[in-house]
Amino acid sequence: MDDKMTTQEKITRYAVLIVFAIFFLIPMYVLISTSLKSFSEVSINTMWQLPSSISIEGFKEAFAKLAPNVLNSFYLVIPATLFSAILGSLNGYVLSHWKFKGSDTLFALILFGMFIPYQSILFPLVQFMQTIGLYGSIPGLILVHVVYGLPITTLMFRNYYQDVPDALTEAAKVDGANIFSIYRHIFFPISIPSFVVVFIWQFTNIWNEFLFAVTLTDTQSQPITVALTNLAGSQVVEWNVQMSGAIITALPTLLVYIIFGRYFIKGMLAGSVKG
Repeated sequence: MDDKMTTQEKITRYAVLIVFAIFFLIPMYVLISTSLKSFSEVSINTMWQLPSSISIEGFKEAFAKLAPNVLNSFYLVIPATLFSAILGSLNGYVLSHWKFKGSDTLFALILFGMFIPYQSILFPLVQFMQTIGLYGSIPGLILVHVVYGLPITTLMFRNYYQDVPDALTEAAKVDGANIFSIYRHIFFPISIPSFVVVFIWQFTNIWNEFLFAVTLTDTQSQPITVALTNLAGSQVVEWNVQMSGAIITALPTLLVYIIFGRYFIKGMLAGSVKG
C-alpha cells in the first residue's frame, strides 16, 4: 500500500510539474511561432497555429533595425559589468579584512543603495548628468550602472571573502605584503567563482534595464531595450518583427546563462559552503 501511495504521489507531483511547465512555455511557443511567420500570416485567429511556412523576414527586418542598438548595449554592458565587479571586489576585500572605525556603518550605507528606487532619484540624476556633461551618452549610462551596481557586488564579494581566514592575511603582512599585493596574490586568484556570479548577475540586469536607458540616452546611444519598444509602429504593429526583435534582445543573456550557468551554480555554492 505504501509503495502504491508513493507511486501515486510521484505521478501527482510530475503531473503538477508538467502543467506548470506547459503554462510557463506557452508564451515561448507564441513568441517563436509568431517570429517565424510572415506578416500576412500573423493575426489573432492564427496566433496558436504553427507557421504554414518558415519565414525569417521578421528576423531580417528586426536585426536591421536593432543592429546599432545591439552594439550600444555591448558598449554599455561590458565595461559597466567589469568596473562594477572590480570595484565591488575591492570594496568587499577591504570591508571584510581591513576593518577600520565606521567600516560596518559604511557597509550598511552602501547596502542601503540597493533599496533606493530608480524613480526616486531620476530627476536629480538627470540634472547631475547634465552638469558633468555625460547626459545622453553611453559613458554616462555606464557610470550610473557602475554606481548602482556597487551595493550588490560589494555584498556578494564581502560575503565571499568573509570566510577567508584572517591568519592568511596576517601571514602575508608578516612577509611584508601590503594591502594591494595581498589582494592581487591571495584574494583575486580565489575569487574567480564569485566574479562569474557577479558577471552573470550584472550582465543580465544591465542588459535588461529600461528606465535609465530610456531616460539618460539620446537616439544615437540608446541600448537595445529602448529600440525594441520602438519597433512597434504607430498604426500597424508587425508582430512577427516584434517577436523576432524580442528573441534577438534576449539571446545574449540566454547565451551567457547557457555558457556560464554551471559556473554560476559552482560560484554560488563556493560562496555558501567555503570554510
